[in-house]
Amino acid sequence: MKKYIVLLFGLFALQCAKAQKINPDSVLKIMNKVAKWQLRDWKEHGTRAPYYDWTMGACYAGYMDLAQVATYSNYLGEMAAIGDNLDWRTGPRHTMADDYCVAQMFSQLYLVYKRPEMIAQWRAQADSIAALPHNESLEWKNNIAGREWAWCDALFMGPPAFAYLSTATGDTKYLDAASKLWWKTTDYLFDKEENLYYRDSRFFGQKEANGKKVFWSRGNGWVMGGLVRMLDNMPEDYAGRKHFEDLYKKMATKIVTLQNADGTWHAALLDPQSYPVKEASGTGFYCYALAYGINHRLLPYRKYHESVEKAWNALAGCVQADGKLGYVQQIGEKPEKVTANDTETYGVGAFLLAGSEVYRMLQTHK
Repeated sequence: MKKYIVLLFGLFALQCAKAQKINPDSVLKIMNKVAKWQLRDWKEHGTRAPYYDWTMGACYAGYMDLAQVATYSNYLGEMAAIGDNLDWRTGPRHTMADDYCVAQMFSQLYLVYKRPEMIAQWRAQADSIAALPHNESLEWKNNIAGREWAWCDALFMGPPAFAYLSTATGDTKYLDAASKLWWKTTDYLFDKEENLYYRDSRFFGQKEANGKKVFWSRGNGWVMGGLVRMLDNMPEDYAGRKHFEDLYKKMATKIVTLQNADGTWHAALLDPQSYPVKEASGTGFYCYALAYGINHRLLPYRKYHESVEKAWNALAGCVQADGKLGYVQQIGEKPEKVTANDTETYGVGAFLLAGSEVYRMLQTHK
């Protein structure tokens, strides 16, 4: 009887292992499922936020990456239609990073279609932002977020918008400006002991229930996502590239140690027990950033691919039968609870970014 039970258990474990085997086709299939659900939801129910909003800009980033691997789709056309609808304008707060996250898409589409109007207004805006003194403290007061990258999420919203413009125009002054301001934020919010970022100055000295420092999963996910998007627009011989690569490797080394047994990163990086439910948006950005590192030889495949594959399997497990992505922590600024039915557009963006890089990794390492 014991032998029979052991045999059954072994067969069950084998079936589970097979079920978790991923391949490029399965990754592309579920990405398309999620992408089409989101587009359908916008058309049937409207968007939760304006089309220029940061939540939408992060989502467009995912569609732009998916379009590179799903060449038979009309995702680029969908994104270009949104840009036309916006008249290629960012949000109304011209010096607020959240409101110009969408400009990443503008520059990416310009590289495809070469329509000058796609970047003309953003270029003028970026010139005016770069010309500001940027000499204020980043302490969270006096609406500093409206003028400086004073919160770690901003490192996904702002710097890549400048970096993609640099690629689109061939003018490195935009990359230089992004680099300068990136390090201003990093010098202020990066904890050198933990190799993680505080969300903003309000969290200096705060503790989780277990006594550990408060490091928000999605907040650090925003940083790692922004970091690889900076690197993606940075020439190999760019003077500051090694500094960015070193930061990326420090964060990657730390992040893999914080991955939970379920393959995800929970809302609080150093206190997952207080937030035991898996969380898809932070996990999506980590999966994206780690897979990018493997694909661009910043990280060794042999050491990191299992972490990426575990994360992708966990993300795929957050997708409902109709394509809706669940387990996405809602808009916030710190670790909070999440449920299976919670979704948001930035979570979809992270999922599509992750899947696109996982797809490339699997294609390379068949």
